[in-house]
Amino acid sequence: MPMIRLTAPAAALTAQGRQSIQRDLAAVLLRWEGAPDTAFFRAQAWSYLTELPEGGQTTAEDDAPRFLVEVTVPQGALSERRKAGLLEEATKTVLAAAGLGRDDALRVWVLVHEQPDGTWGAGGSVIRYADLVALAKGQRTDA
Repeated sequence: MPMIRLTAPAAALTAQGRQSIQRDLAAVLLRWEGAPDTAFFRAQAWSYLTELPEGGQTTAEDDAPRFLVEVTVPQGALSERRKAGLLEEATKTVLAAAGLGRDDALRVWVLVHEQPDGTWGAGGSVIRYADLVALAKGQRTDA
């Protein structure tokens, strides 16, 4: 049950990037989380785009756009290797969507928030990580 949110200044993404970034980031997250590529898991990978109004983001140095990617996953869903891969691929995805190059990578921050077991709910019930793992094993298409 992952969730990903990109916060970016308005007009910082290319037209094509704005159109595809949410699904692209959701796919990146699912891939690194190791979830099966099924309709159920794709539907549970919520992706948000928050665009800030002009002047809504700056640094002490300049007004060049910066991007914040926030990822929320169940605690234990991402190993250190998976986190590293997610951070790298999410950064590349955002840079591409903004028409920026690798030299601009420090303008993309990725924060991973791990939700402790028993503190995530959906459909009026607590969702436990072990239940998601069991569900994924039952829906695996690559096994």
